[in-house]
Amino acid sequence: MSFEVDIGLSVGGDRRRFRLDVAFGTAALRTVIYGPSGAGKSLTLQSLAGLQRPDRGRISFRGQVLFDADQRIDVPARDRGFGYLFQDYALFPQLNVRQNIAFGLHRGLRNPTTAAGGQAVERWLEALELYEVAAQRPSELSGGQRQRVALARALVAGPRALLLDEPFSALDPELRQRTRAELDRLLDRLGLPMVMITHDPEDIRWFGEQTLYLRDGGIAERPPATTTVDAAPRFGPR
Repeated sequence: MSFEVDIGLSVGGDRRRFRLDVAFGTAALRTVIYGPSGAGKSLTLQSLAGLQRPDRGRISFRGQVLFDADQRIDVPARDRGFGYLFQDYALFPQLNVRQNIAFGLHRGLRNPTTAAGGQAVERWLEALELYEVAAQRPSELSGGQRQRVALARALVAGPRALLLDEPFSALDPELRQRTRAELDRLLDRLGLPMVMITHDPEDIRWFGEQTLYLRDGGIAERPPATTTVDAAPRFGPR
């Protein structure tokens, strides 16, 4: 089993409060959590990453307990060994591509130098075809290039799993299809477990080895509208 999750989390104030209660297990290399906006998808992913602390429950990865409210276990995000790709990529605007990738290896408060990272950074500059833009800043990059920089930063430290928050939502339709194919090939090559959250049926078709439908803070039955998507081939064309 890759992830085993049974958690509860409340967020918000007295006037507007949201309750997340999810329980699932997945042994798949590719797990997609989908559903409408406001369903609790990002809260679920952030809880796996250690960026949110649930009120109750337990999270484990490949037998290692990462969070257990009763046992007062809460492994810090930096020690969980996951690569996290934020929806808006969260690149540092003042740093160039090489420095942004090297930040994935960097724990201090200082920015990486322009020569930081060594072979690990070089590997992902080459693998994701970013050499030509290595000295440029995020504002000078295309949407697809920014996505690849953020993915390289998530991969550079050799994570145990990838957590992806709507990784294609900022891209135009043509680029979205191309970067799906790039990620698909990369995941095949690395063999990394991945959990992706999305609201896009195409992401489910490409990456949904196991799918979980989230609605109103809990796992629910799949809506009829997704039947044709779920019946489609599980993965995109190679």
